[in-house]
Amino acid sequence: MNKVLANAAEAVALIPDGATIMMGGFGLCGIPENLIAALHARGTRDLRIISNNAGIDTFGIGILLQTRQVRKMISTYVGENQEFERQCLSGELELELVPQGTLAERIRAGGAGIGGFFTPTGYGTVVAEGKETRVIDGRPYVFEKPLKADFAFVKAFRGDRLGNLVYRRTARNFNPMMATAAAVTIAEVEQIVEPGALAPDAIATPGIFVKHIFQGAGYEKRIERRTVKKTG
Repeated sequence: MNKVLANAAEAVALIPDGATIMMGGFGLCGIPENLIAALHARGTRDLRIISNNAGIDTFGIGILLQTRQVRKMISTYVGENQEFERQCLSGELELELVPQGTLAERIRAGGAGIGGFFTPTGYGTVVAEGKETRVIDGRPYVFEKPLKADFAFVKAFRGDRLGNLVYRRTARNFNPMMATAAAVTIAEVEQIVEPGALAPDAIATPGIFVKHIFQGAGYEKRIERRTVKKTG
């Protein structure tokens, strides 16, 4: 089976309006830049996006918010993105805020086929409203359901033609678990190599989880806040 696509435009042509998409990344680190830009250019709408956050106003998922292509965000953090905040407060955008560790575990549970889990995080807050609670060994817990998606957009450093992926340092973040929790995972990588070129122990996402892969280009790899020491 040939998993290699020509580019991001060919990949996002598979995405229908109304799709639920997991997008890897933490802040702007390890985000699928090419896929987001191609989805923006294509104009796909009514999207439900699961991501740690929504980038910034002018980069990452933020550009999809600017053009009103996102119907709902499931994420942990609104900061650094004024348009995200504005749309949430005005009611233009549906938002489900999830504690960061809970988001990670819900995605992991979705990929592992687990029906849910109990966590103490969020008990007694709005996060627990409408959810089952239980006291275990004297401590209150909230039941959280798994998260799954139609598609996962993941960004890796290297990948082979079979879809095996290697990530670079903190750019790994949410990408590996999201790759397991979607019906179709599309990976963009900086380098495509031949099968056997990747060290087996370095592979974080086995190719069995990846449906399509392509080599991206023009990565900006921005950061949200650049802090430097003042001279003098």
